[in-house]
Amino acid sequence: MTGTAGKALAEAISTFLFVFSIIGAVNSKSPLTPLAIGLALTVLVYAAGHISGAHLNPAVSFGALIRGAIGVTDFVAYIVAQFVGGALAALASFAVWPHADKATEIQVGPAFLVEALFTLALVWVVLNVATSKDNDNNSFYGLAIGGTVFVGAVSVGGISGGGFNPAVALGLSISGQFAWSNLWLYIVAPLVGAAIAAVLFRVLSSNDKKAAA
Repeated sequence: MTGTAGKALAEAISTFLFVFSIIGAVNSKSPLTPLAIGLALTVLVYAAGHISGAHLNPAVSFGALIRGAIGVTDFVAYIVAQFVGGALAALASFAVWPHADKATEIQVGPAFLVEALFTLALVWVVLNVATSKDNDNNSFYGLAIGGTVFVGAVSVGGISGGGFNPAVALGLSISGQFAWSNLWLYIVAPLVGAAIAAVLFRVLSSNDKKAAA
């Protein structure tokens, strides 16, 4: 399978595996949970990067759209696939783990700020290591991307729950880790951060134009 359909399927499968891994890591209650999440993203980015770019995140796809790395058709296909993958992962998780007893408690202001800032950092890293012509064919892009999520989870996971990804937030809302009433925050804040990162990339890399595939 090639073209947009193939790329969307890769996004759905990879996002499914990522969200399922996150739910498992959270349920393990291990102090290594942030590392497990960061490594899960790292390996999945390497696995699907050559097919779809391995966004696994509607905010990353939004940043890539603004940057000019993907077109509108791929963008719509990607976010649908990512949300479907995240939702199916949460539903599948009930075969192994129960619905969470209590959702993460957050304060809206600080949570919105850190979700926007660390998604900005994530999308900034993605655009620079995985789409910049100056870093074509590098071997470190997966580690850089997964490492950014690891840092974010350790730094501000206690403030917001460490979503940085609307598809992950949907999955965690279904599984009970995030409150449905806060889902808007986990969608809006990452999109704001992604937009800022993409604009900064375009400003600072004005000689790095890329036509959408």
